[in-house]
Amino acid sequence: MNSLKNKNVLITGGAGFIGSHLIDLMIEQEDPRKIVVASNFFLGKMSNLKEALQVFPELIVERCELTDLEEIKDVVLNHSIDIFFNLAAIPLPTSLLKPEWSIKKNVDMTINVCQLLREGFFNTLIQYSSSEALGTVRQLPMGNNHPSFPETPYAASKLATDHIALSYHNTYGCDIALIRPFNQYGPRQNANTYSALIPKIIKKMRKHEEVFITGDGLQTRDFNFVKDTVDATIEVYKNPVTRGKITHVGTGIERTILSVTQKTAELMNYTRELIFTEERIGDVKRHCADALEAKNTIGWEPKTSFDTGMEETIEWYKSHPEAFD
Repeated sequence: MNSLKNKNVLITGGAGFIGSHLIDLMIEQEDPRKIVVASNFFLGKMSNLKEALQVFPELIVERCELTDLEEIKDVVLNHSIDIFFNLAAIPLPTSLLKPEWSIKKNVDMTINVCQLLREGFFNTLIQYSSSEALGTVRQLPMGNNHPSFPETPYAASKLATDHIALSYHNTYGCDIALIRPFNQYGPRQNANTYSALIPKIIKKMRKHEEVFITGDGLQTRDFNFVKDTVDATIEVYKNPVTRGKITHVGTGIERTILSVTQKTAELMNYTRELIFTEERIGDVKRHCADALEAKNTIGWEPKTSFDTGMEETIEWYKSHPEAFD
C-alpha cells in the first residue's frame, strides 16, 4: 500500500468543495509533509480552507492557472511535489453557456498535468473524472462495463480527459489512477453561481422562495456524501491495483430529484408547493453507480446514510449563512 506520510502533495481545485474536504481528511489521518493548493479561484474560496490553515501550518495556497504550463510547473518544482491530485475542472453549468471555452480549458489542464508527470516532475497523478462522462443509464449498474455517451460539453470534456490521462499510463507507464465520483453533496458545496441541486434548493428554502423542479423530477442521481468520496480518493491513491483504471464511486442507490427536493423541504420545514418547469438541456435521465466496484478493488463503501448526510449539510448551511453571499 502507498502512503501519504511525509509526502509533498499538490491539490488543484483544493479550495473548492471536494478539494477542501480532501485536505481536511489528509490532515486528520495521513500525515503529509506539505499540502499545496493550486487554484485560480474560479469557484474555490479561501473560506473553505480556513479551518485547515489554522491546524496545519504546512498548507500553502498558490494562485495560478492550470492551463498555463509554466505556472503549474513552477508550483510543482518550488514545492518538490510527490503526488498530484487533479480536481480542477470547469463545471457543467458553465459548459452549457460557454461550451468551446469549457472543453478547451478542461482538456488543456489535463494535458499540462500529464506532460509534467511524463517528464518526471512528480511521481503520481490521481485524476478526477465525473459520472457525467457515462451519460444516462444504458444498463445497471454504471461502472467500467457501462458504455460512455456524454450528453453535455462538460461530460464530453471529462470523457476526453479520462482517455488522455489513461493514454499517458498506457503509452509512457505514468503512475496514474482515475476516480469517477457520482453526484456529490455536503457542507461547503457552492451555493451561488453554478450551484448544484442541493445547495441551490437549500438557499431558496431558507428564504422561503419558490423552488423549481425541471421536467417531471423523476430524473435519478446517485448522491454520495463528500466525506465518503474523499475517503475513497485516498484509498484509490494507496492501492496500486487502481493504476491505469477508473474507479467508480457511489452508493448504488438511485434517488429522484423530486424525492431529494421533498426530503430537503421536510428537513427545512418548507411548505410551499414545488413548481415544475421545462426540462434542462442535456439533463441525463438516470444515474446509479456500480457500488461493488470500489468495494472489490479498494475495500471502500459509503459510511454515511443519505438522511444523516443531509442533516449535517443543512445544519452547516444554517450555521454558515455567508455561504449564500
